Amino acid sequence: MADALPRLNVADATLRDRHLLGLPEGIAADEVEVLAISRFAQAHWEESTQDVPQQRGFVRPVTAALGIRAVTAVPVRALRLARLSRLSGPFAVSSEDAVGLGLPAATTVVYDLDCPRERGERPYPGGDRDGLKRAFPDGLPVREEERVVQWLVACARRLGGAVRIGGSGVVLTPDVDGAIDLTLLTDRWLEPAEALAVVQTVVPRARLSEPTSRWTGPMAGVGRGSTSGAGGITEAGGSGLRAALEQHGVHDEAERARLMAEAAAFDELMIASPPPAESYGVLVDLGVDGTISVEAAAETELPPLLRDLPWTADGVVAYRVHWEPLLVEELEMEKPSFPHKVARGRAAPQVQAVTRALHAVLGGEIADDADFLVDPADL
Repeated sequence: MADALPRLNVADATLRDRHLLGLPEGIAADEVEVLAISRFAQAHWEESTQDVPQQRGFVRPVTAALGIRAVTAVPVRALRLARLSRLSGPFAVSSEDAVGLGLPAATTVVYDLDCPRERGERPYPGGDRDGLKRAFPDGLPVREEERVVQWLVACARRLGGAVRIGGSGVVLTPDVDGAIDLTLLTDRWLEPAEALAVVQTVVPRARLSEPTSRWTGPMAGVGRGSTSGAGGITEAGGSGLRAALEQHGVHDEAERARLMAEAAAFDELMIASPPPAESYGVLVDLGVDGTISVEAAAETELPPLLRDLPWTADGVVAYRVHWEPLLVEELEMEKPSFPHKVARGRAAPQVQAVTRALHAVLGGEIADDADFLVDPADL
């Protein structure tokens, strides 16, 4: 496939200042397009031209690092990501050219990102899972550049590629196994006990995440038995509520008593008939491998690919299947420890199995940690 593509003009001096996405053999352009639409709702292909060496047509010489090389302006496709950003390609590269650019030798296809340079503050110390602090030591990208660069890194992680950052020349090769969380997006709601039963078909030791104690209402005497004296209003256990009423201008003793009685009645009603849960969690203790949680709640921010589908019109429920290791800070490390990778490798199949089980019951779509859709057959 790469042989039929235009070759990347590695002699272009401006190439060193632009961000590049390098991919291994076998990744089609439509796969990159789908990932673009998953993040940028208006992404679409455009026609552009690119100076490419050793092509037939109108040839003109250009000065290169190795002397005079013949190039021609040929039409190439560009994927418009945002108003000021577009991704040209795919371009074929040899192993030698890829290594010369700092990309892995297995790179056969390169996409060239043209985007604005928008930088903010120097990075603070701390987690850097994607390596962006290392790649932008003088100032992290912001606004549109931040969005498109983060998308490039997510693409590289999903497709097994690498990103070369323009200017610094730092090459980011995100671990394809570095993010194992999955989210099921569906239009159906499972009650906590029903969701627990589904998860237990995969991991029998799963349990509901519940508070360790129950609220039984205000302390005895709150809002009752208050007196007034020279030192002001006091009450047995209810000074907080009475002070709030005072602050809101409720000074009449009878009105305060009525409002406090209504508050007590509401508390009693909530204790007797609590409202249905709007969110809940299911926990799976993996011992030394950490914890898997399933968090169910309404979702308002959908990937662009799902926003206009009929089944999402009346609301969507997200079931987030999240893995948390014993050392949480390692989740944000670009190169976590070997024990972390071992634990992650043992947890990943269980995350996938739980997600598959929920999908089999609820249907819907599965998204990965970058909001890219995942085929259930690939889990």
